[in-house]
Amino acid sequence: MNEFFAYGEKVPSYDIRVLNEREARAAAAILFVGAFLGLVNGVMLGTAVFSKYFVTFFAIDFTLRVIQPRYAPSLLLGRFFVRNQTPEYVGAVQKRFAWALGMVLAWPMFYYLVIDFQPNPLKVLVCLICMALLFFEAAFSICLGCKIFGWIKRKDPKYCPGGVCEMNIKEPVQKFTPAQAAITVLTIVVMVYGIYAYFTKLPDKTMFVKKMKVLMMSDAELQRIEDAKADAEFEADDF
Repeated sequence: MNEFFAYGEKVPSYDIRVLNEREARAAAAILFVGAFLGLVNGVMLGTAVFSKYFVTFFAIDFTLRVIQPRYAPSLLLGRFFVRNQTPEYVGAVQKRFAWALGMVLAWPMFYYLVIDFQPNPLKVLVCLICMALLFFEAAFSICLGCKIFGWIKRKDPKYCPGGVCEMNIKEPVQKFTPAQAAITVLTIVVMVYGIYAYFTKLPDKTMFVKKMKVLMMSDAELQRIEDAKADAEFEADDF
């Protein structure tokens, strides 16, 4: 019974309980795809049905991760896809803290998107932050919650993703030459400007921008637009 409630797996040669980072990354990728599909459905089709189901799954999944990750659905799906890969073990305690942060974000989103559906810019921003965190973990094995855990504890936790807690010296292949650094910075600047230009230089010229503007509006703003349309139609009928 004690082993049932024990958090993480006991692996020989590791002095603390650990989890499989490959499994966690695969699960993050699966959830990112789900969140992206929900965003696309909301923006392009104007429906939040998929998002409501996904947010419900997301909240339950992260709650199970915090209680006992052995039974979290997304982690089990991730395990299926990486079952033939050599495990990469990371400390369970920092992953639990990171997933607890995800759970804290998930349940308010569940209430405001499923129970009391009231989309607004803040809620959309929270969804985008969740997507960014999932993407960073899936693509780069960067666990921001784990880093926050380290700052709170004021010392690096053991067995971080990619071995960043134990690595003190970078290999030559991990370092940037001045030319590589300049190209990287320029790439980031161009990407940021491209995103800015897309949303500001092309106002209302794409369906995506139009949908995003509507999605960002409050109920009061949407009601004012509807009232203005009704008034315009009423005046047109008078003529």
